[in-house]
Amino acid sequence: MKVGVKLLAVCLCLATATVVMVQAEDPYFHHVWNVTYGTASPLGVPQQVILINGQFPGPNINSTSNNNVIVNVFNNLDEPFLITWNGIQHRKNCWQDGTAGTMCPIPPGKNFTYHFQPKDQIGSYFYYPTTSMHRAAGAFGGLRVNSRLLIPVPYADPEDDYTVLINDWYTKSHTQLKKFLDSGRTMGRPDGILINGKAGKGDGSDQPLFTLKQGKTYRVRICNVGLKTSLNFRIQNHKMKLVEMEGSHVLQNDYDSLDVHVGQCFGVIVTANQEPKDYYMVASTRFLKKALATTGLLRYEGGKGVASPQLPAAPVGWAWSLNQFRSFRWNLTASAARPNPQGSYHYGKINITRTIKLVNTQGKIDGKLRYALSGVSHTDPETPLKLAEYFGVADKVFKYNIISDNPTSDQIKNIKIEPNVLNITHRTFIEVVFENHEKSVQSWHLDGYSFFAVAVEPGTWTPEKRKNYNLLDAVSRHTVQVYPKCWAAILLTFDNCGMWNIRSENSERRYLGQQLYASVLSPEKSLRDEYNMPESSLQCGLVKDKPKINPY
Repeated sequence: MKVGVKLLAVCLCLATATVVMVQAEDPYFHHVWNVTYGTASPLGVPQQVILINGQFPGPNINSTSNNNVIVNVFNNLDEPFLITWNGIQHRKNCWQDGTAGTMCPIPPGKNFTYHFQPKDQIGSYFYYPTTSMHRAAGAFGGLRVNSRLLIPVPYADPEDDYTVLINDWYTKSHTQLKKFLDSGRTMGRPDGILINGKAGKGDGSDQPLFTLKQGKTYRVRICNVGLKTSLNFRIQNHKMKLVEMEGSHVLQNDYDSLDVHVGQCFGVIVTANQEPKDYYMVASTRFLKKALATTGLLRYEGGKGVASPQLPAAPVGWAWSLNQFRSFRWNLTASAARPNPQGSYHYGKINITRTIKLVNTQGKIDGKLRYALSGVSHTDPETPLKLAEYFGVADKVFKYNIISDNPTSDQIKNIKIEPNVLNITHRTFIEVVFENHEKSVQSWHLDGYSFFAVAVEPGTWTPEKRKNYNLLDAVSRHTVQVYPKCWAAILLTFDNCGMWNIRSENSERRYLGQQLYASVLSPEKSLRDEYNMPESSLQCGLVKDKPKINPY
């Protein structure tokens, strides 16, 4: 069965007339990507990067809701490769998610064709590689989902639509960084910051990244595609009207700057209402002892005059960032598809059936650094978890629920390395609490879903803290930050069958075990709940030579 939603042909034959509805299908858009190594100098030092069709960063995917996106990825690297589509929910279709728990990586010299539909996830996203430490070398890019004409958006059509990818960057190669982590060391501090793959000189000699027309409005999508560092983004002399966040329309407040944590995307409207000349976009690190920053140039069409060297100041401290988080509100009047529970504005009135507390920790095993969740540091088995489940060999690969929903301090301290998989009952409404006892900001992402980020608070979570939840208009999103010595709570209905990754967006932490998977099984094994494994899917590990299972 194809992923596209088909209109069934209907024939109504009467004595005097025949009415026929022809078969129709959502449009298909095909992309062919050649993934190769190349050389670039983002920080002025030549280094190996990963290119997609010769581009660094990779090409933008410009889609419309319900389009069928086909991406044929040819892996011309010397090691296996996978890409994930960060924030795209892949309803009933975790086979396209691009994580090690759901798919076999694409071997060197081979290709794999991704096929997915963004559905009605109107908003700003990005893609990046999940294998090894490839994210440190590139192969990331923007992914936008535009609205169909049937679904109006709560702002006027902009003059143009720009994607701004901001990230920390290391001059060491991805293989060097991987060796550091494998040997038990951290990656250390980044060497610089990039905007769309470039570090601005800041002396007026840079080529403009974007050109604006006086008096026009522009949609700007800002995504932090970095490895580990929270960044603040601002535009000289310009306000940013926040309109969308990770696929949800939000109340439209104006901001001088936005804290964008790793894995997050914001959509803003910028009006070109200043004197026609050059202006700087600025991205700078947050919560580091020594701040790093870079600039990118905006140019007014026909403008005269260089950008002022006086850059707008960055905010200080994480309390400012927490207050900004609290100012974000879901736009309940926007006309668009609603996240799960489908059509519900009243998520705050649904009974919670299970509470899962996930506590991030770090420690050493055999003298090497590992990161863990509730005492387990995840490792990816050779056989992807989803394939082990699908082919009936899960008992040979992993065990379900090896962590407690409410772990004790002893369980948290005694770190062990093994696959970490939660078994979650289909369609249950669950509360997940991320508790951060450390001194650094964490950023957590859930594949396959959007969730209601109802609270981020200082201290330790207890059930009494629920009285502080936003149970009315918390933003439905897929990534949430947790500040030092704080906790965050999210609510969602697990109604999307599949094997879904819950991970730290800090690549160092994810690589060294700070992730797990949520297995949501279809009780009826029906196409109503989950698509069959695609014929083109790669097989590896224990299921490499197993014959395909008969489809539902």
